[in-house]
Amino acid sequence: MSAAPRIVVAAAESSRERWIAALSAALPEARFEWWSPRCEPAELAVVWKPPAEFFAQQPRLRAVFNLGAGVDALLALPDLPADLPIYRLQDAGMAEPMARYALAALLRHLHHFDAFERAQAATRWAPLPPRDPAECVVGVLGLGAIGAVIARTLVSAGFRVRGYARSAHTLAGVDCHAGRAGWAPFLDGLDALVSVLPATAQSRDLLDHAALARLATGALLVNLGRGQHVVDRDLIALLDAGHLGGAVLDVFREEPLPPEHPFWHHPKVRVTPHVAGVTRMAEAAEQVAAQVRAVLAERPAPGRVDRRRGY
Repeated sequence: MSAAPRIVVAAAESSRERWIAALSAALPEARFEWWSPRCEPAELAVVWKPPAEFFAQQPRLRAVFNLGAGVDALLALPDLPADLPIYRLQDAGMAEPMARYALAALLRHLHHFDAFERAQAATRWAPLPPRDPAECVVGVLGLGAIGAVIARTLVSAGFRVRGYARSAHTLAGVDCHAGRAGWAPFLDGLDALVSVLPATAQSRDLLDHAALARLATGALLVNLGRGQHVVDRDLIALLDAGHLGGAVLDVFREEPLPPEHPFWHHPKVRVTPHVAGVTRMAEAAEQVAAQVRAVLAERPAPGRVDRRRGY
């Protein structure tokens, strides 16, 4: 009988026992060990934002499995071997909560809840008729495993939905755009934009003044992807000018968001602390287990990261 594969785990210390338990339940044929600087080298690793010295101290790795969909923090580590295969979570239960978050933000906007809160604070009776979803065109930026679920959810809720990705996609009920030629037609006249793009060199500063100004007057921005997509000062300028009606932001360039950042106190900005898509531990462990089994059997495993694309 072959020896049980030994896998080191490096993640937040506060979740140590829960991750070991979840991974062991999903992959009982493996032996999981919490990483420390004294760990013996292993062949496989499961990580979330590991310490900078992790890869220098684990030189024999055949593959690394990331406990999240975003790999930007992992790719930024200076000692990450250039040829080490990386596998990421493709959903792990995050898509449906993120779709509900996006839908809630859009319905709040359509029903003018922010305006009613301001009116209540001023003891002012100021009725406004709600907008119908069928009157609103919502763009979903990023059509991967999560973006596709968000787009389908919004279609089911009655919105007119456009989608954008680097490569061509087809989704029922969604007007899909792709590539450089599809960028302006995707943005033009949107009543709301929901971004779920990963952090890559191509997506950095993508939502600048020129891009956001293409949205319809009074449009809402919902960012659930990464904070690096949005040029903060451009967003604030368009909110202050009245071109954009509001922003719901769950991700930021710096997290936690610094207390002095103007987003905290801007009347048209709603801030949440990166909670839209929290990884579900059991689902993540099952996905990692399937990836590990495929790698050990020398089969193609889902979720392999293309480093040139950054996801």
